[in-house]
Amino acid sequence: MPNPDRVHVLFLCLGNACRSPIAESIARRDAADVLDPSSAGLTSLGYIPPATFQALQSNGYSSESLSSKPITREAWDAADLIINLSGTRIDPLFHHSDKVEDWNVSDPYGASPEFYQQTLDDIASRVQALAHRLRLQRPTPQAPKG
Repeated sequence: MPNPDRVHVLFLCLGNACRSPIAESIARRDAADVLDPSSAGLTSLGYIPPATFQALQSNGYSSESLSSKPITREAWDAADLIINLSGTRIDPLFHHSDKVEDWNVSDPYGASPEFYQQTLDDIASRVQALAHRLRLQRPTPQAPKG
């Protein structure tokens, strides 16, 4: 059941095999109070490479329930915020481009474990900044009157 206190964010990259699953996993652990994350790919690879799982696990992130899947109209429409990690302009592909935020993150597919680590660190920093921004935007609870 969706939590109205969290922003449904869709992390989107080309194959939904490296960057977007990494972002989804990081957001699940580090920003679960403000983000309801999911991920998809413009042209889904259909599997997540072992190097993605290794990078996540070596940094203490879960890879449970991650899978490489294509973007659907339903996933796009359900998202409050779409983080585009693909390096490609996606606003012509779908409507509601005002909910798209582009993050320029290098694709580690097929690269060294060190490059995967650099990519993970970059994404983690961006997810933390996004979560911080959203926490600041939350309405402050009103003190009871009386």
